[in-house]
Amino acid sequence: MNAIRLGDIAPDFEARSTQGPLNFHEWLGDSWGMLVSHPADFTPVCTTELGAMANFQEEFEDRNVKVAAISVDPLGSHFEWIKDIEETQNAKVDFPLIADEKREISELYGMIHPNDDATMTVRSVFIIAPDKKVKLVLTYPASTGRNFDELLRVIDSLQLTQYEALATPANWKNGDDCVILPSVSNEEAEKKFPKGFVEVKPYLRLTPQV
Repeated sequence: MNAIRLGDIAPDFEARSTQGPLNFHEWLGDSWGMLVSHPADFTPVCTTELGAMANFQEEFEDRNVKVAAISVDPLGSHFEWIKDIEETQNAKVDFPLIADEKREISELYGMIHPNDDATMTVRSVFIIAPDKKVKLVLTYPASTGRNFDELLRVIDSLQLTQYEALATPANWKNGDDCVILPSVSNEEAEKKFPKGFVEVKPYLRLTPQV
C-alpha cells in the first residue's frame, strides 16, 4: 500500500467513469480537486454521501473544485447505483464515479487498508491544489459517513492560506479571524494586514480575514 503524504504530487491515472474515459490530471486542469473513495456500491452510508456530494455541487463549483468518487465496483453497477442515489437522496449526480474493479487506483492511492478490510476501500478524501499537490488526506472508517460542511471548511481554509501568510485556528469558519504565521514580523504584519491585528501572545496574533 502506498502512503501519500501532504505535498506529494497526486498520482495520475486513466480510468473509466460514469462520465466517460478520465485522465485524472487532464480532467483536473487548473482546478482544485477532491477525490473520495467508497467501500462499495449499493451501501447505505455511501448512498447518503454521494447524495450529499451531489447536493453540494454548486458549493464546490463556486470554489473551483472538481469532485470525483471511486469504488472497486464496475461501471455498470455505478450507473445502476446512481439511479438509487438520485431517487433516495433527491439529488442529481453530475460528477464522475470511477470504476476500479482491478483496484489499481485504490492501491495507487493507498485506499485499501488490509487490517480494516482486505478488499474494499475505506472512506478516503484527497484534496488536490491546481499544482497537483495533495493538500489534505483524510481517512474515515467504512462505518462513518463524511461531513461535507467540514470538507468545504477545509477547502476554504486551504484556499485562503495558500498564498497568504495566514493559518486558520480551531473551529474557524469562513469570515472568522485568522492567525498570522510566526514567521511574519509585526512590522511585516502591519503592511500585509491593513485591517490590523491583535497580539494575544507574541506567537498568537489574530487578524480579520483578508
